[in-house]
Formats: sequence, C-alpha cells, structure tokens
Amino acid sequence: MTAAFGEYELDTDLSRVQFDRVHTWLTTAYWSPGVPFERVVKAAEFSSIVVSVYHDNCQVGYLRVISDRTTFGWICDVYVDEAHRGRGIAKAMVKFALEHPEHQGMRRWVLATKDAHGVYGECGFEPLKAPSRWMLFGANPSA
Repeated sequence: MTAAFGEYELDTDLSRVQFDRVHTWLTTAYWSPGVPFERVVKAAEFSSIVVSVYHDNCQVGYLRVISDRTTFGWICDVYVDEAHRGRGIAKAMVKFALEHPEHQGMRRWVLATKDAHGVYGECGFEPLKAPSRWMLFGANPSA
C-alpha cells in the first residue's frame, strides 16, 4: 500500500526497506542502542506492517506496527532522518498506520516516547489513564 505525502512517498512494501539505513538509525536511537542488524530485519519481517517513507527513492522514515490486527496495535521504531525532520513525516506515518485497512476496528493502540508527546498527541494519542495497570517483563532499566 502506498500514499503520497507532498514530495514523499509512504509505502508498506517490505522489499523496499533499506535495512542498512534503518539499522544505522535504530542503533543510535535512545530506545535501541546497539541493536544488531539481524534483529532489525527480523523485527520488521514479523511486524504486522512496516511503513517506510521515501524521497527520490531514498528512505527517510521508518515505523513498525506490532499487532494481531484485531484488538491491539503497538506503534514502534518511529524514526525520521534528521535532514527531513520538522515536515510532518512522523505524523504522516502514524496516521497512515492507523488508517491502514488491515488495522481498522481495533480497541487499543499504544506507543511510547521520551520526547515526542506533542507529535503523537496531534494524532490522537494521550497519556495512559492508569499506567499502574501496565506491567513489563524483561525491561531495560536504562531505556
């Protein structure tokens, strides 16, 4: 599935993902420092969808959705190349994922962010009403 966003193209075709580029981004991101290349590829392959953004066939954005496509979706690994930030690309990727035909009618979407609450708030996300109900297993305490 593809969509235009100004001079950018959003696409869910996993065969187009430029994994060397994505790995470089994610290995330096605060949520996945040093993540192995093989883990990046495997995570994409087992995701419900991967949304990539291209500018002149060069990948400039990435997002994954982990979901059962029925009740729950987790948006993760949202990344926009630094040279293309501030243009609404992250919001466009999130909205594209939320509107994807295979993810309609779900009860709950979640995501986590350290510093982009405003971006995701504009997409309809809000803080957890009862964070004390959530539990983690195997969490990295430094993340």
